[in-house]
Amino acid sequence: MRVLVACEFSGIVRDAFAALGHDAWSCDMLETERPGQHLLGDVTRAFVQHWDLMIAHPPCTHLCVSGARWFAEKQTEQRDAIAFFMALVQAPVRRIAVENPVGIMSTHYRLPDQVIQPWQFGVPETKATCLWLKNLPPLQPTHLEGDLFCAEAPVERLARVHREPPGPDRWKNRSRTYPEIAAAMAVQWGALT
Repeated sequence: MRVLVACEFSGIVRDAFAALGHDAWSCDMLETERPGQHLLGDVTRAFVQHWDLMIAHPPCTHLCVSGARWFAEKQTEQRDAIAFFMALVQAPVRRIAVENPVGIMSTHYRLPDQVIQPWQFGVPETKATCLWLKNLPPLQPTHLEGDLFCAEAPVERLARVHREPPGPDRWKNRSRTYPEIAAAMAVQWGALT
């Protein structure tokens, strides 16, 4: 399967698919953090190639509810972010997954097909992530709630991504896909024919 992982600098999702023998490529405006097949630049230019599957991680800065208090001040940026999100959703690829945190795309586009949590895939963390799917089944959790998540767990362990300290790499650290979720995507979606 030819797999395009849009807006991914980390290489985590790309490498999960590559490990299972797929021709997987990441694409971002940034260089990749790991050696591997990576397209540097605007992902929409990659749409001229044939891809069987695209998993897209568009920037969420101007889309997620955590930034709602600044929406009035950044209408142009938000309009551009919505247009980019929609370009990914409408890409000429048979199977597409677009992920983003809870945000305005649920009203500007439609409700997501699925909302996942890292603990459902073996990571003792909470971070609601929406998935908009085209010709893909919802991801099946690999762990049950009682495996890793309980009310007694320390908040700093469960919400580490939300407690990332301020700094120049904060957005990067918060945007990386957990390897366990990437592995579930590769195993489940990579097996589709």
